[in-house]
Amino acid sequence: MPTEPSAVFEVLRTGPLALLQDAGRPGHAHLGVTASGAADRGSFAAANRLVGNRPGAAAIETVFGGLELRVLRTALVAVTGAPATVFVTRPACGPFGLPAHPVAPLNGAGPSTGAGPTTEAGLTAETGRTAVFAHPTDRSFVVFAGDTLHLGPPDRGLRNYLAVRSGFAAAPTLGSRSTDVLSGLGPPPLAQGMLLETAHDVAAAHASGSWPAADFVRPATHIPRAGEPLRLSVLRGPRDDRFGDAGWRALLDAPWTTGSASNRVGVRLESPIAVEPLPDGAGELPSEGMVAGALQVPPNGQPVVFLRDHPVTGGYPVIGVLTEASVDRAAQLRPGDPVRFVDRTE
Repeated sequence: MPTEPSAVFEVLRTGPLALLQDAGRPGHAHLGVTASGAADRGSFAAANRLVGNRPGAAAIETVFGGLELRVLRTALVAVTGAPATVFVTRPACGPFGLPAHPVAPLNGAGPSTGAGPTTEAGLTAETGRTAVFAHPTDRSFVVFAGDTLHLGPPDRGLRNYLAVRSGFAAAPTLGSRSTDVLSGLGPPPLAQGMLLETAHDVAAAHASGSWPAADFVRPATHIPRAGEPLRLSVLRGPRDDRFGDAGWRALLDAPWTTGSASNRVGVRLESPIAVEPLPDGAGELPSEGMVAGALQVPPNGQPVVFLRDHPVTGGYPVIGVLTEASVDRAAQLRPGDPVRFVDRTE
C-alpha cells in the first residue's frame, strides 16, 4: 500500500489498547478537562530520554503488549515500563541472510515467523531469509525499513511505552497529543492500518543529531515479583476525618486486590475488609476537585485509586492521596495483583 514519506511506522496490530500519550494538558480543570497524559510518568520519561527526545514528546502507551508495527524508515526506538521482550523481525541483509549484530536470545518466544531453530547468536533464521532479534525493555535500539517490531506481553505489570527519536506527531488538543479515555479528547486509539509520523521533539542537547547520553536505564517504576504485593505510599487526608483512626487503620491493614473493572480513569480495589466511615461521616459530599492519586472511598468501602484520566470532580470522600511515584506504580497494576498501603503522612 502507498505510504507517506514522513511516516515511520504502519500499525499492524494494536494489542488490547494502544494510545498516544505525552506529558498531558494541565491547567484546564476550570474547563472540566483533566490533565491526562502518560499513566506511568517515570517510564514514559525514561523512554524519551533513551532516544534523546524532549521530556514531554509523545510516545505509544500499550496495555498487555501485543503491539506490532511495520517499520517504514530507519529509526531509534526504546521501550520502557513493564518488563517485556521486543521482537524485531528483519528481512535478510547479509550474505547469509543475517543482520550483523544479533542480541539477546529468544528463549522460544515471540512472533510467529515460520522460522527454524534458535541459534546461539540469539536469533531465529529460516534458510537465510529472515532474522528475529529479541530486545529487553529499558534499552534503545535501531530499527530499519522493512523490519517488523512486535511487543510481547509483559512478564508482570501492565503498561509499556514505545518512544521514537523526534516523538510521534498528532494534532494537539489543548496543547497536548494525549488521548483522554474519559472525555474522548486527543487522538483516537491506534488502529490497524494507521500510519504514524514523527514530530520534531528532539531535546535541545541532541538537536544537532548527537547520540543520546544513555542507551539503557534502570527500570523507572518498581514492579514486584508475581504474587508479591505492590506497596503504594499514601498521604492521609483531606477527608480522613470522615473515617477516623479506625478507618485509616483498616485501609493500611487490609489485603487489597486489584479489581477487573480498572482502566486509565482509576484502579478499583477489593478486600473482605471495608473502610467504614464514622457514624456521622457517611454519605456524599458536595462535589470537590480530584487529582491523580486521590483515594476515594464509595459507600461499599472498597477504595478507588484515581489515575491520569480521573474525573475533575467527585462526591465521595478522599481518605488519602498517593505520592507521585506511587501513582506510577498503580498504573502498572493488572487485575488480581495484590496491593498494600503504606502511610507516608508527615
